[in-house]
Amino acid sequence: MPGLAHYMAQYDHEHSSLWNKVLHGIGIPLIFAGIILLLFLKWTWGSSFFVAGWLLLLLGHKVEGNHPAFFQGPIYLLVGPIWVAKEVWNFLTGTQPPAASDAQKTERR
Repeated sequence: MPGLAHYMAQYDHEHSSLWNKVLHGIGIPLIFAGIILLLFLKWTWGSSFFVAGWLLLLLGHKVEGNHPAFFQGPIYLLVGPIWVAKEVWNFLTGTQPPAASDAQKTERR
């Protein structure tokens, strides 16, 4: 079974457009905020955030011209938030992520 590095590299490959990354960086946290608000019975706000987040993700994929990664498997519903957290961390710290070939080399070890 592939490891997290494999899924992250695949997700990164399918989210290369700057606009798609920005829209995911906004959309995924909106979806999570919507879920949390729904759990606290804030139905109007929760459903609004949830739907708006998914619309941003779909718009990002329309801009990039590909399908959402979760069509390949539900694991990507978990990989997406991890990927966004990694992208935000890299942006805030000014670090550059390793090339996809480096991630594959690490996974083979």
